Amino acid sequence: MTSSPHDDFKDLYDRITWGAIAMLALLGLLVLRAWYLQVVEGDTYRELAETNRVRVVSVLPQRGLIFDRHGRLLVNNTPGFTAYVVAEDAPSPLDPLIERLAGYLGLPEEDIRERIEGQRMARPFTPIPIKSHLTLKEVALIEAHRLDLPGVKIEVEAQRNYPLGTWASHLLGYVSEVSATQRSTTEFEGLPLGMQVGQYGAELAYDAILRGQPGEKGVEVDALGHERRVVSHIRPAQGDDLYLTIDADVQRAAEDALEGKAGVVVALDPTTGDVIAMVSHPDFDPNVLSGALTTSRWAELIADPGRPLNNRAIQGQYPPGSTFKIVVATAALERRIVTPRSETTCNGGKFFGNRVFRDWKAGGHGIVDLHRALVESCDVYFYELGDRVGVDAIAEFARAFGLGEPTGIALPSEKKGLIPSTEWKLASRREPWYPGETLSVAIGQGYVSVTPLQLATMIGTVATGGARHPPRYVREIRHRDGTVVVPETIPAEHLTVSAKTFAVLREALKGVVVEQHGTGGAARSSITQIAGKTGTAQVASLAASSRKGRPAHLEDHAWFVAFAPLDTPRIAVTVLVEHGGHGGSAAAPIAKQVIETYLGAQPQPSPSPVAARDRGSAGAPG
Repeated sequence: MTSSPHDDFKDLYDRITWGAIAMLALLGLLVLRAWYLQVVEGDTYRELAETNRVRVVSVLPQRGLIFDRHGRLLVNNTPGFTAYVVAEDAPSPLDPLIERLAGYLGLPEEDIRERIEGQRMARPFTPIPIKSHLTLKEVALIEAHRLDLPGVKIEVEAQRNYPLGTWASHLLGYVSEVSATQRSTTEFEGLPLGMQVGQYGAELAYDAILRGQPGEKGVEVDALGHERRVVSHIRPAQGDDLYLTIDADVQRAAEDALEGKAGVVVALDPTTGDVIAMVSHPDFDPNVLSGALTTSRWAELIADPGRPLNNRAIQGQYPPGSTFKIVVATAALERRIVTPRSETTCNGGKFFGNRVFRDWKAGGHGIVDLHRALVESCDVYFYELGDRVGVDAIAEFARAFGLGEPTGIALPSEKKGLIPSTEWKLASRREPWYPGETLSVAIGQGYVSVTPLQLATMIGTVATGGARHPPRYVREIRHRDGTVVVPETIPAEHLTVSAKTFAVLREALKGVVVEQHGTGGAARSSITQIAGKTGTAQVASLAASSRKGRPAHLEDHAWFVAFAPLDTPRIAVTVLVEHGGHGGSAAAPIAKQVIETYLGAQPQPSPSPVAARDRGSAGAPG
């Protein structure tokens, strides 16, 4: 049966109608989608499109410079190259790019992957620093393979430079890129990726002053992320400059004198607390730690048995040896337990309880008074004195001199040492104090431990006649606007010790250096009068028969504390030579060299070592 014309027309009409409905529905969907994209998501896509065309990147500031007290440059900035990756422009997957970068930059692939993937989602348009301090060869490799490295770019930036290398490294410190952990803290919040911040020493303690303010620039890029032109620029603000109290000449003299040895030199102005020099050996090169430090190199530094990252001046805690006799003598005089003329006979040892406490000099010193006991560092005299004074009085005067507590110097991780007392032992060891332990404390052994900086403060207090100035090493801060700010100084504390007692001490300390049989004769100077005290601190308790020929790591630590000139002190010095043996022969010449350099003399020929002395089991000449 054939259809009628009417049926054909109806069928055509239905098709046109449904077709029109479908087209209207499709058009409605398109309009709805356009409305959604332009109105609901409009801001998001507008921002994304703008970001693709114009990106805002951070411009890192130059850190402030660091100078010595005379304006001589110690730390500056030099131009360097840094490789970045913009994650949005990098290919996916990342494997080929990472493999090429690792080969060109000498980095482990995992390190690069971790850096990129850690920021890729959160900051796809933010350049991620991959490696700073690029060599010219590395820059050439990147540029030569630019087309194979989408998303990779190189920026020229100011990078930290320590022109004197390892010189004063523990005081100056080093910088490195702000870590994710640091950026989560209030102090470093908002800092851009790649920002260099202080990680140690003055760089850390004064980071907020040295750091500066980052700037920004708007950069128009092409479809491949290549920079076409800069459309806006907010310049970064350079950090402020530090002028230290350090004297570069004295620091150099101290560095040279301690060359090849493990130990410390600290020099202070006793009238202000200004640090003139601070050396801690072994040291490290801050250029290495502030630059392209590899994981393996960092592991080597951490595992180094010489502990080069340890600032021994404030973190080393050592028995002070016979330098501590200054404290015991002060306590005895102030408590009127002895007079300067009180005598004791030293026969080479003191019986106490069921043991013999030996003097460093076999056969003893004979009849000695307080003056001679300090000059010749007679142990037996101080065994007697310590027993009569008592450990708690000794502790009281030791703390008054600043021992056993951090000095408060603006350096991180300062240690406090230990000044024992009956109360301390009961609380920490749950044991009573035994009288025999006081005898060891009286010669700076036993539980007593101090830092070299504390001892420098102590001898400086003797030099001033009782004024103890907290040590500091920043003389002034110079802001970019030209203003100069002098850090607020902490007032000195004045010991309640009589001038007469200090006069006795100073006369004896002069005798240590200039009198016959004085243990510090190696510090005798032809251009200034030096007063000092030697110390020889046992590392291990050894019987007399086993001390000879002992291994180097069991040798005693050598101390010398000194000040000069005697009547108008301008410098106080502490020298420690780890496992150096006698303080008189190993440490005193170093102190002399430092003092003479500061007071303007030319370095003197090396003095003759103090004649070897017989030694008992108690140790060495203090």
